[in-house]
Amino acid sequence: MRSPHPVLFVLAALAASCASTPPTAPAPEAGPTASAALGGPVRLTLVGLNDFHGQVEPHRTPLKDGQVVEEGGAATLAAYVARLRQDNPGGVLLVDAGDLFQGTLPSNLTEGAVVIDVYNHLDVAAAAIGNHEFDYGPVGPGAMATRPGDDALGALKARVRQARFPLLSANLREAATGQRPAWTGNDGTRLLTVKGVKVGLVGLTTEATPDVTNPANVASLRFLPLAPAAMEGARSLRARGAEVVVAVAHAGGRCPDLKNPRDTSSCERGGDAEILTMLDALPPGTLDAVVAGHTHQPMGHFFGGVPVIETSGQARSLGVVELYVDPASRRVLTERTRIQAAIPLCAQVDATRGTCDGRRLREQPAVRLVPATFLGAPVVPDAEVTRLLAPALATAREAQQRALGVSAATPLARGYTAEGALGNLIADALREAAGADVAVMNPGGIRADLPAGPLSFGQVYEVLPFDNTVALLQLTGAELRRLLELAHASDRGAVFAVSGLELTLARCPGPQRFQGATLVGGTALAPGKTYRVAVPDFLARGGDGVGPVTRALPPERVDLTPVRDMDLREAVIAYGKARGGTLQAPPLGRVRYMGVADCPGASR
Repeated sequence: MRSPHPVLFVLAALAASCASTPPTAPAPEAGPTASAALGGPVRLTLVGLNDFHGQVEPHRTPLKDGQVVEEGGAATLAAYVARLRQDNPGGVLLVDAGDLFQGTLPSNLTEGAVVIDVYNHLDVAAAAIGNHEFDYGPVGPGAMATRPGDDALGALKARVRQARFPLLSANLREAATGQRPAWTGNDGTRLLTVKGVKVGLVGLTTEATPDVTNPANVASLRFLPLAPAAMEGARSLRARGAEVVVAVAHAGGRCPDLKNPRDTSSCERGGDAEILTMLDALPPGTLDAVVAGHTHQPMGHFFGGVPVIETSGQARSLGVVELYVDPASRRVLTERTRIQAAIPLCAQVDATRGTCDGRRLREQPAVRLVPATFLGAPVVPDAEVTRLLAPALATAREAQQRALGVSAATPLARGYTAEGALGNLIADALREAAGADVAVMNPGGIRADLPAGPLSFGQVYEVLPFDNTVALLQLTGAELRRLLELAHASDRGAVFAVSGLELTLARCPGPQRFQGATLVGGTALAPGKTYRVAVPDFLARGGDGVGPVTRALPPERVDLTPVRDMDLREAVIAYGKARGGTLQAPPLGRVRYMGVADCPGASR
């Protein structure tokens, strides 16, 4: 949700948070600081980030007139946090709901160290441990432990030691002992004092983590149900004197309509709505606020009186909850709580549209960029953050600009809830690399589109940032059908890319979405025949919910040795070079749909 201008967005959101219907005009320029007279309620400003995914640089979009518009990034984020701290001195609490690292070359080349440098500078109070925090595996090259002495959690432990703030997960346990992991250095909570108020933070990690990171890296861990862990953490914090308790949870939901924070009719239930399911299970008064993440969907709503915020992630925006604590009762005055949802992070905005969102501006014939303002002052990107980033960005730029000798004939779009040309191409590349009968590619592993023209390593890396390798499964026709059924059973609506196959899906997501599969041309899969199936090792290890099939296979039918020593990026590059250096868009039509077009339950 983007407002005409960042300042107007904040003011409108403040006005909307206590209204039963959206306001018809922005609130007056009183600002949050006018809220409390001397000796009145204590104002706490809870600032929430989530799913940063290593986005230390701004998103850059070329415009038709030759300009480049920038959105987000660490230096601009720091400027917004600084303005919030100036607005409420000593009263700001900055937290992150997880998935700090994975996703960009500067972050991945440093195994997240550059992100911790930025967060230390920002004085982050705490961060939840997200599923992608486990992606890097051991310290150094290699995304999982393969040599004697390798620690599958080594890279994450190094970031924990580097951070001057705790990484929290109250529902994380050692599988062997049932105890909390000692390497986190905490029990999943933190108690601190803000403006004389004792604030407790309880971190939580999605229960689905083994399905959405490399399962091998978390084999020694268990992720307990969220609600009991949140309740236990909150009780512990209250017993230690916490007057306000906030959950920082790598678990989220989706509420597309942000106009009125007290209207939750757009909020979806079931599926990925982990945070709402958790709140439904908690007694009233357990939590005073929630900073959510994981689903990359903006939220700014009250659920049972509890304010919940989440952004789309990747440093495009931040969320704010203003909490007022009565100085006598030391309790949150819930009727005064304000939500500022998904505040865009812009150093410059288009003078007419008041936005820096390149997705909205790239087709405009003319854009006039002017300095952005926030809370009545110009936004000035933080020069110290720019200095901190310089070494990592220089290293990344060198790798990023390396030419590959491969071009894309046309732009290749990834898709997610629908078949995409890029997904088809990657599946074709996997199939060819392994000499397989068919290939299956999870859409969540494809993180960007490919532009037309000569490709650099950085562009391919943005598409496939995870260090997944090409693995080979030997599946019977019945097992392959079951794998495809499990892959499409989620409420997220993901459509897996395939090669050598044609799929039939129900149009609406859900457990019964998979309707059938044939070989290309309509030949039925023989239930007892064995097929060679190329997949990313993430799927071969049981990721994205296919573990009931892959983990039941005898070892001789699971080859995790990287095919031709290739990761997915190398497979795509080799595929292009084998075709004269040009990647052509494969035709669509590998997926057919049955059923109605209107799917109210889809979460993306």
